[in-house]
Amino acid sequence: MTDAQQPGFSRCNNATLRRAARSLGRFYDDALAPSGLKGTQFGLLFQIHVSNEPAMSTVADALIMDLSALGHTLKPLIRDGYVETFADTNDRRVKRLRLTRQGQAKLDEALKLWSVAQRQFEDKVGAEQAAKLRAALDAVADLDLELPTAAPSL
Repeated sequence: MTDAQQPGFSRCNNATLRRAARSLGRFYDDALAPSGLKGTQFGLLFQIHVSNEPAMSTVADALIMDLSALGHTLKPLIRDGYVETFADTNDRRVKRLRLTRQGQAKLDEALKLWSVAQRQFEDKVGAEQAAKLRAALDAVADLDLELPTAAPSL
């Protein structure tokens, strides 16, 4: 039995979720590699596309990222000319995002690769099971988890 199969490891929700996320993340990164994008960059381009020139804070909230992590992920996309930032017309302190023409073309290219990976994953686990998995993970992401104010004594 490997360490990953030990009951103590598999009973940890966080460790198991991170292990699955790394495995699936690697699979999608490999699938998207011909586009030059990583899965995180693809997800960010897609979120900007569907959000109609969103504020950076809106994207960060949707992806459950802090603004500094979002900025770090955005840098190469801005550098490569896929995304541009601009000030909100009503509040110049608010930075908004939009895809450039090159960004839309890159997203279209990556969507084709993503679709192949998505089909392959669903062929392995079943479309219904994949939909249930996404629903369960969305529910987990929406949980309002808080630590107790005082840690219990051990």
